Amino acid sequence: MARIFVTGSADGLGLMSARLLVEQGHEVVLHARNDGRAEDARRSLPGASAVVVGDLVTLAGMNQVADGANATGRFDAVIHNAAVGSNERRIVTADGLCHVFAVNVLAPYLLTARIEMPRRLVYVSSGMHRGGNPSLDDLQWERRRWSGSQAYSDSKLYVSALAAAVAVHRPEVCSNAVDPGWVPTKMGGPGAPDDLAEGAVTQAWLAVSDDAGAKVSGFFLFHQRPVRAHPAMADLGLQVGLLAACAALSGVALFPAARS
Repeated sequence: MARIFVTGSADGLGLMSARLLVEQGHEVVLHARNDGRAEDARRSLPGASAVVVGDLVTLAGMNQVADGANATGRFDAVIHNAAVGSNERRIVTADGLCHVFAVNVLAPYLLTARIEMPRRLVYVSSGMHRGGNPSLDDLQWERRRWSGSQAYSDSKLYVSALAAAVAVHRPEVCSNAVDPGWVPTKMGGPGAPDDLAEGAVTQAWLAVSDDAGAKVSGFFLFHQRPVRAHPAMADLGLQVGLLAACAALSGVALFPAARS
């Protein structure tokens, strides 16, 4: 039996991944952004062992989630599923950050840095990452004309690069990014064409499976198979720059030794 933490698991793909893992006999800790959502999660999946509460929009909330997760004990895997979508308007958080960047990029970065390192990390990305801009200029969209779809694509490229960076710096950890497909969740919308039932399978499989294909690292996967990713995902310059930017914004270095 493995212990897995799934962020953004009060509903949608996060809850689906968690349910698959509970049904397989694993211990799963859920995450919800507030107490009301936490109660919904408990009712939806009573077999979960706990629910960690914290809003990943703010640095304080991110740290609250990290503290709450660590208090439950060490995990074998963490699935970084929480995200906001491509139809978001530009919102500035209490920390002065672009909402999409804060939730989709900085939150998984800070949780990776602060939660005791598991053996496996899974970052839920998107096929839209292939349209992402690898430039690290204007990460908070302060100078550019706002585009929700571009901000989302950029964020999913960055989180994929984060997965690849962890694979480089921590070779003992299996760290991968996943495209769940464009599925009809609340975020994806009712017209999404991909199979909802398949949307959560790869994340759960990567978190616990003993299959050789699930023990890879630094890959971008779709339906349990490595697929072509944006070439910038593996660019060491992008990885170094992204880690430095996130460290500056969060005050926490993910790989302090790597800075020397």
